[in-house]
Amino acid sequence: MEENIIINSSLKEKEKIVIANKKRERNKFFIISVISVVIFLIIWQLITDVFKLFPSYSLPSPYTVFKSFIYKLTNKAPDNGTLFQHILASLQVALTGYFLGAAIGIPLGICMAWFKKFNLVATPLFDLIRPIPTIAWIPMMILWFGIGLGAKSAIVFMSAFVPCVINTYSGIKATTQVHLWVAQTFGASRGQMLKEVAIPTALPYIFTGLRVSLGASWTSLCAAEMLAASRGLGFMIQLNRQ
Repeated sequence: MEENIIINSSLKEKEKIVIANKKRERNKFFIISVISVVIFLIIWQLITDVFKLFPSYSLPSPYTVFKSFIYKLTNKAPDNGTLFQHILASLQVALTGYFLGAAIGIPLGICMAWFKKFNLVATPLFDLIRPIPTIAWIPMMILWFGIGLGAKSAIVFMSAFVPCVINTYSGIKATTQVHLWVAQTFGASRGQMLKEVAIPTALPYIFTGLRVSLGASWTSLCAAEMLAASRGLGFMIQLNRQ
């Protein structure tokens, strides 16, 4: 009993040491991050307001940017919307296209990887779409859907759709054949093997695809709104640039 108590106490002390070390590392990283941001802002301020290496219309100072940020929180001029209104408009478009891309891309990737006949039909068509840059779809989407929510959501959909399909397909294909044989030995049907073995194995790949798609959706959204929008962050950037 005494030996067990000693072992447990030593383990607890080691856990405390490990937790303290992790906390110390997080604090160190946070301090370094804050210092790097402060140094960047100081250099930016020196370049713009002190040494005036760039004209104010080309590169405004941090103070000017902050002042404009506060102004846009409550004022609609000159782009007919406050900052929050533009953010909400962009979020609506981004999330609509993103969720549509995930809802269609993930099942399609599963079907392409699991059903051989379906894969023979779908893969050539998908390979035709995959190399096309998302921005290249903008003229076609404007032609088909105008400049409303549909066109921008369709552009975001294309950017989210492709990574979801590729990562889901790779995840299903990464399923170990031995695991499928074991499930088959225990009497699992083809559908049960997909549900109980293949999809759980592919989940890390699927979530990676969702994460990549989210970043791609936001990038393509700003590009789409700079060309075909009447509200949103991309529209605000383009109008204020002019």
